[in-house]
Amino acid sequence: MTVEEGDRRTWELAGQLVQIDSSDPGAYESQIEQWIYEWLTKEIEEKAGALKNRIELIQKEVMPGRFNLMARIPGREEAAASSLVYICHMDTVMLGEGWEEDTPALGAVVKEDRLYGRGACDMKSGLACALSAFSDMAELAGSTGELPVRPFVFIGTVDEEDFMRGVECAIRDGWVGREDWILDTEPTDGQIQVAHKGRTWFELTMQGITAHASNPWKGADAIAAMAEAVSFIRKSIAGCPSHADLGNSTVTFGQITGGYRPYVVPDSCKVWIDMRLVPPTDTRAAEAIIKQAIDLAQKEVPGVKGHYIITGDRPYVEKDNGSLLLELLKKTCDQVTGKDTVIGSFNGYTDTAVIAGTLGSHNCMSYGPGSLELAHKPNEFVPYEDVCRCREVLWHLAENAVF
Repeated sequence: MTVEEGDRRTWELAGQLVQIDSSDPGAYESQIEQWIYEWLTKEIEEKAGALKNRIELIQKEVMPGRFNLMARIPGREEAAASSLVYICHMDTVMLGEGWEEDTPALGAVVKEDRLYGRGACDMKSGLACALSAFSDMAELAGSTGELPVRPFVFIGTVDEEDFMRGVECAIRDGWVGREDWILDTEPTDGQIQVAHKGRTWFELTMQGITAHASNPWKGADAIAAMAEAVSFIRKSIAGCPSHADLGNSTVTFGQITGGYRPYVVPDSCKVWIDMRLVPPTDTRAAEAIIKQAIDLAQKEVPGVKGHYIITGDRPYVEKDNGSLLLELLKKTCDQVTGKDTVIGSFNGYTDTAVIAGTLGSHNCMSYGPGSLELAHKPNEFVPYEDVCRCREVLWHLAENAVF
């Protein structure tokens, strides 16, 4: 297969994946996972030759009707060698509103060498690149009659756009290990992105005392107390130390409820808080800020009682300049593009970040086609040249890492 044929095949595969609704919440991953399973089954049957029975293809139910998928080419030196793993989520965010008439969410329309549709960049084009690389590696193994030195693995996960239960299940099932080299193909604007901010979520509640608004001194205003707490938290997070790679910690008060009627002193208020934390500020430090905020609010509004729960706790991930995967990936990117590839950080939280944070792995990172700026928006698209670049990088990385 020529380079041009490989590029065109991957581009067409990306379009086929975009046309399958895998929105979360929405249709979820059942249809797309089965489609990929059947596609991989056919590719292995046709290309792996005598080695086809050595290649594993496993489906694992994570939640009712929602399956992770793993395809694995074993290595000749499995006992000693870590695996190269390409991990991709199969879900997208909701289809959403605001799409142009000629580029509908599931249309996979190509205009001016851009593929439009939900998931075009996040991350079905990256998924297509990873699948193409796996198919090509199966063909190489089949043509040589030899397994690679290092195992090569594709993993498709569910639920990445929600609670990331798919990658958590993959970790529990032993599909990935601490010593493995693990790459996701999220959109990275041509960069290799390694470091991640931590993500800590709080649910903060203030309980007050109800009273008629004409006699507010007889009550305790829970919303007023929450306002004090929110102001303190916002200023405290803004004052946290910055990080050379990750920048500043941030806080968002994404949802708030409280009160009953304008003429009643509110006896409850609840806010949901999203913190993105950089070293050295971690969940323990953030929790201390929340406790201080509650103490302040209770002093400012006597009679109010505050409490909180932590609903999400993902640690930050720092770059390891000694990572062997990072070294090889940068060398490969530089050779393919003819440029000095930028090593940066990923603003969101990815499957590889969960693996790195859970297992303490130093060989987890992101490299994929498209721009994160376009993800989750109407008229999401990925350029053809980005898909070609990523396909070539993933192929050469696999070739160099496992054969």
